[in-house]
Amino acid sequence: MANSPQARKRARQNDKRRLHNASLRSLARTSIKKVQGAIAAGDQQAAQAAYQSAVPVIDRIADKGIINKNKAARHKSRLNAQIKALAG
Repeated sequence: MANSPQARKRARQNDKRRLHNASLRSLARTSIKKVQGAIAAGDQQAAQAAYQSAVPVIDRIADKGIINKNKAARHKSRLNAQIKALAG
């Protein structure tokens, strides 16, 4: 348990940041799942539209350091490849 005033404040800040980061991480996961759902349904137009809206969300949380930039790039690359495979 935090005993000093500084440690108590740090604990409050960490809780606040953890909740905020969890919210952003959840938003990214939801947008990825929307793209995957459209891919599973076989609807390329919906998948492309969902992908276009998911990319800025993924980039934003990567810029903030919530996920690693390479993980963000991997998600985008794999989703895009799956969308292109629907067309082929």
